[in-house]
Amino acid sequence: MPGALDGIKILEFTEIIAGPFGGMLLADMGADVIKVEPPWGDPWRHAFPIEPGESKTFMSLNRGKRSLPLDLTKQEGRDVVYRLVPHMDAVIINYRPDVPYNLGIDYETLSAINPRLIYCENTAFGRNGPHSQRPGYDIIAQAMTGILASEDKINNGVPQQVTSTPVADFSTALAAAWSVCAALFHRERSGKGQKIETTLLGSALAVQSMRFMEVERTDSESRAEFYESLKVMQEAGVPYEDMHSFYREHFDRRRASSLQVYYRTYQAADGVLAVGCLSDPLRKRLIDVLGLAIYDLSRTTTYAAGVPAGPVRFVEELVNDEQVVSNGLVLELEHSVVGKVKMVGPMLKMSETPLEPTIASPALGEHTDSVLTQYGYAPKQIRELRELGITR
Repeated sequence: MPGALDGIKILEFTEIIAGPFGGMLLADMGADVIKVEPPWGDPWRHAFPIEPGESKTFMSLNRGKRSLPLDLTKQEGRDVVYRLVPHMDAVIINYRPDVPYNLGIDYETLSAINPRLIYCENTAFGRNGPHSQRPGYDIIAQAMTGILASEDKINNGVPQQVTSTPVADFSTALAAAWSVCAALFHRERSGKGQKIETTLLGSALAVQSMRFMEVERTDSESRAEFYESLKVMQEAGVPYEDMHSFYREHFDRRRASSLQVYYRTYQAADGVLAVGCLSDPLRKRLIDVLGLAIYDLSRTTTYAAGVPAGPVRFVEELVNDEQVVSNGLVLELEHSVVGKVKMVGPMLKMSETPLEPTIASPALGEHTDSVLTQYGYAPKQIRELRELGITR
């Protein structure tokens, strides 16, 4: 049964995490995603490689795509793109704002070729404001949006990044896939393509919506006092660790006091247990189960029905976890270079248009011939592009 995006064609000009994962989500839904890479490949191919040009990081973010290496610094490479664009439904791109113009793959150029094109551009900080032209990665977005400060991970006096997952990158990928689907639906009704802009900045703030929100009558005065005090400390050169303690004292302790018992982890006799009870009935149930002895270390990680709780696990354990496997969240694929791989399967299910990925991430240039042949290139022309170093 075909996926929801069966027949949709997407050109992807992306590297590292946000753009590639967004494209993979669309590929999981059946879109034909052509990943345009420089002749040396996406940099993530070379991060702790298993084989030359093949790394777990790259493979985990690029399944279901076809690889087409192109040197876009040369006119011949751009000409290939211009030949493909009339057949495309969407473009996903995540470069610094000036790069698409330098490479001739900006929205104005490509939409002039195909007015129905949906063009999703991701940048670090957006196209306006003093930081619009700056490059940025997940750790920078974490720093500039308060995520680092909110984690309470201080080492040698400075905040540490969220290392379990690049929060800004992955949330941006979800935004990109979501917005492309919405734009495709709008085009079905209007016949018009459009430009989409996603940012690491916006995504990192969106996932902190509760902290970001300010209610004028309850927050304005308190926050103004905090800003003024913080400014004085910064100008005085107060160490970050002291400023962070002041922040926690001002905001978090009052907010968290009611959750200290009911939303936290506990050491039990056979492991660590996480408990989350966010309503009065659930809190009462927790107290009943524990017999008020919530600090009793003889308790076990075996938890009573009806109390939201679970053991603290390492993610590597979950590849063979019964619950994970039972819900189809482990996907086995055959990679053309490294062989059999297991990875996280699609995060959602659709009854009429199922997500059924069958192709692992592509080797660099694995689909050059098939893609170019599909769009009218003769074998001799493909050979000439390789001889010129335009593709491989």
